[in-house]
Amino acid sequence: MSPEDLKLNVEKALNEIRPFLQSDGGDINLLSIDEGKFVKVQLVGACTSCSVNQMTLKSGVEMTIQKYAPQIEKVINVE
Repeated sequence: MSPEDLKLNVEKALNEIRPFLQSDGGDINLLSIDEGKFVKVQLVGACTSCSVNQMTLKSGVEMTIQKYAPQIEKVINVE
């Protein structure tokens, strides 16, 4: 998968997750994809102070991204 296709697939995954985050007053931004296997995102809005944002990141964001781009090993939230 080319870097462009990878970014497109990660964006598709984020677009699938985004409505759930926005319904709680938050959102997510893609910052970078490093080495083709690490995705850096930034949770914004209500998601920054949410006590379960790490669980959301692992069980929601990371799993959805891996569905679209299985080579992604880890999703990292940059605050």
